[in-house]
Amino acid sequence: MSELKTTPLNETHRQLGGKMVDFAGWEMPIQYKGVIAEHKNTREAVSLFDVSHMGEIYFEGKDALTNLQKLTCNDVSKMQIGQVQYSALLYENGTFVDDITVYRLAESSYFLCVNASNVEKNFLWIQSHLQGDLLCENRSSQIGQIAIQGQKAINVLQQISKESLEEIKYYWFREMELCGFPTTVARMGYTGEDGFEIYCPQEHTVAIWEALMEKGQSFGIAPAGLGARDTLRLEVCFPLYGQDIDDQHLPLEAGLGRFVALEKGDFIGKDILQKTKKEGIQRKLIRFVLDVRGVPRSHYLIYDAEGQRSIGEVSSGTSSPTLGKGIGMGYVPIEHSKIGNKINIQIRNKMVPASIVKPPFVTI
Repeated sequence: MSELKTTPLNETHRQLGGKMVDFAGWEMPIQYKGVIAEHKNTREAVSLFDVSHMGEIYFEGKDALTNLQKLTCNDVSKMQIGQVQYSALLYENGTFVDDITVYRLAESSYFLCVNASNVEKNFLWIQSHLQGDLLCENRSSQIGQIAIQGQKAINVLQQISKESLEEIKYYWFREMELCGFPTTVARMGYTGEDGFEIYCPQEHTVAIWEALMEKGQSFGIAPAGLGARDTLRLEVCFPLYGQDIDDQHLPLEAGLGRFVALEKGDFIGKDILQKTKKEGIQRKLIRFVLDVRGVPRSHYLIYDAEGQRSIGEVSSGTSSPTLGKGIGMGYVPIEHSKIGNKINIQIRNKMVPASIVKPPFVTI
């Protein structure tokens, strides 16, 4: 068995009492004081997340834009310097290599933030499609990443920044110094709350984390693990690669069609997506709430309204700390996907009634 990778904050997590687990080959904290407490602290105050396991792939050179237009499904040509774009890398059959965010650093300079489990796979896939004059580098091992999330995130981060953070719009970023170190600070996150993602040289990650923890004490800051990150993102219906999106599903089926720019030039996977849009999707990612007590989990079977026929399976599920109800997502045939429809989730040997709802589960 290969040794788990560690982030620069590994020892810090241990000192804070983090319960460490194997996540996509990384040793990461699943929780500190508890998932529900960490979830609520993010919704009500501010939390710090270690996301240094995420990957960063850089594109620089004359043909950087041309290649990114071919590799990604969104329209990179519309991006301004300092802007972030949600997008995806797709296979020829239109399914996901990965979902990503694209950062435009300069006229011909970009980087992709990619999921931890997919860094090596993505980089090899990208390299196999590159053409022309550009440099493409995987700099993931050189970069630390911290997410500060919650309504008080801006108050805490402002304590260690000389620049006004109010001026950074959602899905935009700025390069600035924090604690005297060079960083890239983006206003975004994976919780639905206001917040920022901080990229820094790996060797400065601990210093920035400790400064934020110190300055954030009066605002109720606390570390949060992967458990809370999952419940938070599910409440606002953000998809997770490997569960809600993967190499078996199209962006159109996942409800991500607004991030697919079919009107731009050619890109990998375009043909099948164009055909599917014209003919219509056959299945759809639904969001549901249990009508009675229970907790849906990934791979639990979804049944029709009568509980007689299996029509799909849960991709993500949990008990929502905010709603106090079981919530989940999963793919079902299009004829069963209408909002308001009744379905059943098989939990152990019992049929548990649920209702299909309009996303998100929680409005921030």
